[in-house]
Parts: sequence; structure tokens; C-alpha cells
Amino acid sequence: MRRISALDRILLFTMVLVAAYQVVSGLDKFRNQVVFYFTISFGVLIIAGLLLILFGYEILENPFVVVVAALIPLSLSLGLILTYYPEVHIPYLIFAIAGIFAITITRLSSSKTIATLTLAVVHGIAGLTIFILPIILYARGKATLSLLFITMGATFIGLGGLLLALIQTGRPLLSRKTVFTLLPWILLVMTAAFSAGLGAMP
Repeated sequence: MRRISALDRILLFTMVLVAAYQVVSGLDKFRNQVVFYFTISFGVLIIAGLLLILFGYEILENPFVVVVAALIPLSLSLGLILTYYPEVHIPYLIFAIAGIFAITITRLSSSKTIATLTLAVVHGIAGLTIFILPIILYARGKATLSLLFITMGATFIGLGGLLLALIQTGRPLLSRKTVFTLLPWILLVMTAAFSAGLGAMP
């Protein structure tokens, strides 16, 4: 596995600062439960960035990292749904809780194929939600163009997740060295895009 470089650490620390700023100063306008969801997402990004800085990419081999990382798209999508479509919040919350439980169980007790499939389904639904919902809202005139930064962030989180998942399956799209070279950039751009998109929300 590629060793983490000084540039990687700088990029990751910048990502941590962006996420920390969002938690401290960027969520005041939201209602309490929405703040809770978005705080989880950016809080996980802070923790993930710090763990990568301290322990390098080897930390990604820990099965619990995958479980915690799933909270990013799930919590973001929960915040979006509660803000714009509160009538489906409870069913989606049940899905999110069941999804985290399923990812945890399959990571600890199932075959690699089942664990990867479970992760792909949960991540896929949450990722598609944060990708498509801003587009729908903008098309219907319920949001400004800036909300599409969330769609941009969803694209990057999907790209990062796909590249890492393919490494785990043994069929990488790019070499491991290339993936881990790109990963800090992907995380930084993703975090900045999510932060900008949340700034466009009412």
C-alpha cells in the first residue's frame, strides 16, 4: 500500500478544517434534527481525515471504517430529506438505521461478496439520493443553482467509494498507488462541495 505523503497530509488537514468550519459555523440556520444529521456527516469526515493523517491508508483495512464511512451519505441524505420532503423522513430513517446494521453484520460475519453487495446497495441508495435530489429541487424551482454543489459532492464520494471498493474486490479500475494518490484530492473537493451546497439551503 502506498505510504501517505506530506502533500496527502496537507490536503487531508485542509479537508478537516473545511469540515470543522462547517460544524462550528455553517449549520446555525438549520433546525435541530437537521443540524444533528449534518453534524454526523461532517464529524465523520473530520475523524476520517485525522485517522488517515495519523495512521495512513492502512486504516482503511479496518472493517469498522467502512461502517462509519457509510454515515456520511446516509446522514447527508437524511438532512436533505427532512428539509425538503419531511413526509418521507421516517421511512428513510428506518432504511438508514437498517442499512448501518446490515453493513455492520455483513462486515463481521458474512462473505466478502455479500458484505460488498450490502455496502453497495446502502451506499448506492444514499448516494443517489444526494445526487438526484438537488437536481430535482433545482428543476422544480425549489432551490438555487448552488445546491447542485451537493450533487457534485455526491459524484466525488461515489467515485472515491467505487475506486476503493474495486480494490477490495481485487479488480481495481486504477492501480492502488494511483487511487491513494487521488483519494486526498477527492475527499477535499467532496467536502468543499458539500459545504458549499449546504450554504445554499434555506
